[in-house]
Amino acid sequence: MIGYVTLGTNDLTKSSEFYDALLGTIGAKRFMEEPNYFIAWAKNPDEPSIAVSVPFDKKTATVGNGSMVAVALDSPAQIDAFYAKALELGGSCEGKPGFRPEGATSGFYAGYFRDLDGNKLNAFCMVAGD
Repeated sequence: MIGYVTLGTNDLTKSSEFYDALLGTIGAKRFMEEPNYFIAWAKNPDEPSIAVSVPFDKKTATVGNGSMVAVALDSPAQIDAFYAKALELGGSCEGKPGFRPEGATSGFYAGYFRDLDGNKLNAFCMVAGD
């Protein structure tokens, strides 16, 4: 399955500060880094990770239309906190946390946001019904 996801950035310092703070809330920390090029975070080095990188071709990083990274969490409360932290750090709302489809009381629970470079992410979990 997925080993890692890399998101483009035009400001590695600003992006790394955002992800240090955001991913730190779920126990992920830096485990790979190449100065002025990329940084990767994971809970453990042998688990899937998220990285940010300046583009290898040295051109401007752009957002992939239709691309999104989903972060699996354990509970709606954890998703609410993660989403709130992303917005607190300067991210923007792409869909407040809640069940999808709207009105559901179990199943897919997610909150959507964009990072400082405009990359779209969500935090989600599955909630069992009664």
